[in-house]
Amino acid sequence: MTADAARPNDDSANTPASGALAASPFLLACRRRPVPHTPVWFMRQAGRSLPEYLRVREGVPMLESCTRPDMIVEITMQPVRRYAVDAAIFFSDIMVPLKAIGVDLDIKPGVGPVIADPIRTAADLDALRPLVPDDVPYVTEAVQGLAGELGTTPLIGFAGGPFTLASYLIEGGPSKNHERTKAMMYGAPELWASLLDRLADLTIAFLKVQVAAGASAVQLFDSWVGAVAAVDYRESVLPHTRRIFAAMEPLGVPRIHFGVGTGELLGPMGEAGADVVGVDWRVPLDEAVSRVEPGKALQGNLDPAILFAPWEIVERRARDVLARGRTAEGHIFNLGHGVLPSTDPDVLARLADLVHEASTEDRLQ
Repeated sequence: MTADAARPNDDSANTPASGALAASPFLLACRRRPVPHTPVWFMRQAGRSLPEYLRVREGVPMLESCTRPDMIVEITMQPVRRYAVDAAIFFSDIMVPLKAIGVDLDIKPGVGPVIADPIRTAADLDALRPLVPDDVPYVTEAVQGLAGELGTTPLIGFAGGPFTLASYLIEGGPSKNHERTKAMMYGAPELWASLLDRLADLTIAFLKVQVAAGASAVQLFDSWVGAVAAVDYRESVLPHTRRIFAAMEPLGVPRIHFGVGTGELLGPMGEAGADVVGVDWRVPLDEAVSRVEPGKALQGNLDPAILFAPWEIVERRARDVLARGRTAEGHIFNLGHGVLPSTDPDVLARLADLVHEASTEDRLQ
């Protein structure tokens, strides 16, 4: 079934968005409704690949930049000004809600999130108190400002997924093998479940703040969950992810689910309750269609490294993604992961234009 097939009985169309915003190609594609062209946005479109971002962030630590509404608005808007993207992504970090509730952490350049006191015992869970809107007033202020400035361009709010947040908390920082994380998941399942319960509550609260302030969609980045086998995902991660998406359902905004290296998890990830399943570059979209249950749109999935190849290669591969995306019930063009820091912004601009032009041509044929 193609992205142009209407879904008159799709309950996800019941959304607070209205008027011109509700007619945005991005939101329509999320709901598997007809679109004038394939919508496009890029994960990490606001960030280190933009010289204007580097100028604004100069001398400002990452976590501080995520608590300054003026900076959040400016950085979120930068790629919208540069590229013909169909959605903006809120500038923040998945560690922000943890920092907001008092977890002692920092994001160190060249390393990533570092936790001063990793969570390894039941007593350590006391550090994870519930998040309330007053913990993140800068998020509310920035989202409200962006909702007004973006006009008919939707804003995507986001949060980190339970496995990824748990891994940072347990390991104390980034990990290639997630050995301590898996040791808890396998060897202390009750502690693991308690930890993920708290993280799910934290994520739900953080996403609700963003939607209440004006975000038009949300994306859950469970970036490192691809390290888990499918059977363990179903048993130890899926119940918590499903609870997050279920809590978001009454808010009426599209929900996107994404992870890296999750080709073998696309089936159960599709069962978690999101409206859109993100696919990284390792699985062709027409293959992903057969792995994800019906009733889902797909997002992806050009390899970010392709953008360093000659333009004729970029164009050929992008057109291939578009062709395969037409086999899905809805398709949002994106990269298979985030924009790499040394990516040429002009190539991204050219790619966004190509997606619109090529997909419009296809619909006219």
